[in-house]
Amino acid sequence: MINITDVFYQMFAILIPVALIIMIFFIVRLSKKRNEQLKRLEAKIDNLQKNNKK
Repeated sequence: MINITDVFYQMFAILIPVALIIMIFFIVRLSKKRNEQLKRLEAKIDNLQKNNKK
């Protein structure tokens, strides 16, 4: 006989580590995107500064 509380416990025991892995993946991905965006913004600012000096 299957106990419903055991089923819920097993589901949470599996879902918590999976959710943590997914969250870490999205945080790393977001960090990379922000870093790339910052580099593009810096390049645009440098380009504007060079054009302003001429």
